[in-house]
Amino acid sequence: MAGIGAARFYGILDTGYVAPQHWEAKCHALLEGGAGILQLRAKRESSSQRRSLLERILPLCQDAGVPLLVNDDLELAAEFPSVGLHVGQDDTCPQKARARLGPEPMLGLSTHSLPQVQAALSMADMLNYFAVGPVFPTGTKPDYPAVGLGLVREVRSLKPSLPFFCIGGIDKDNVGQVRQAGAVGVVAVSAVLCADNTAEAVRNFL
Repeated sequence: MAGIGAARFYGILDTGYVAPQHWEAKCHALLEGGAGILQLRAKRESSSQRRSLLERILPLCQDAGVPLLVNDDLELAAEFPSVGLHVGQDDTCPQKARARLGPEPMLGLSTHSLPQVQAALSMADMLNYFAVGPVFPTGTKPDYPAVGLGLVREVRSLKPSLPFFCIGGIDKDNVGQVRQAGAVGVVAVSAVLCADNTAEAVRNFL
């Protein structure tokens, strides 16, 4: 996907933080603030509920020219030619996902260690980016231990052939440390979704 390497803020629209009645408004705020890529994360919802949520925000993303991905729902992503997919280490394997999606939709992978990063880089022909984290402890992923800034520095030292985004516990107070460690792109979830002014919160990250 063109432009993914230039994206500095990756927004995640998560039903754990955003009520259905605020879905479009919060999506608009993320885009207005400058999110360069957006992910729909609805872990507790059914496939039909996720489809409805996707259909509500897809036009907003298309109008803004911002890629939209679905978290770990390959079949839903495959229904929409312009929608990409983000998978974790225990989700659908990237090879299967790419085969099902075809060559065009964006595909991203979560990594939590240097070996996983190296494995992601070995799949550069099928991935568009990878995520590194959680950098700091986070309530969004309480079962994952923080990987720390050291892993971010290691990843940057590899001069990776794919763009990467740092995620996990990142807020306005520590994002400077993350960027100093080598991150270009960052992800923040609760720090922007729970803010009174989400658009302004995203702009502050940028």
